[in-house]
Amino acid sequence: MSLPGIEPQPVEVAIAILYQDNHCLMQLRDDIPTIIYPGHWAFFGGHLEAGESPDEGVRRELMEEIGYEAPSLALFDRQTTGHITRNIYSGPLTVPVEALILTEGMDKKLCTRDEIVQGAAYSPKIKQTRPIGPPHQKILLDFLAKNLI
Repeated sequence: MSLPGIEPQPVEVAIAILYQDNHCLMQLRDDIPTIIYPGHWAFFGGHLEAGESPDEGVRRELMEEIGYEAPSLALFDRQTTGHITRNIYSGPLTVPVEALILTEGMDKKLCTRDEIVQGAAYSPKIKQTRPIGPPHQKILLDFLAKNLI
């Protein structure tokens, strides 16, 4: 939220597209109205800490949020929209989803191409279909169009 006449501070994040068997891992964000895209499917990742590189940040966030040490990640894209810069990484998920320990968000799942195209996915944990965050869907559609999985 921004106040009239006050420019929001620049924000830099590092996020990860983790894929397995032609599916992409997504996090169902908490339903907290003060966060961006509450109750939406999004990527694992987050804000960079002071002095932290995007490479370091994405690996730290994956460890914090799902206990996953990615064996390989490549920078897929870097996008700046408004005051947010997204460093987007991609890499294979090399463990079963059940082995991941979710410490942030309501659910996690491997989303299908159809769910990504439709812009919504069902959460078995909360037994509801929830939307994919619009920037996340756009990034995934671009990723899929480039046949990277």
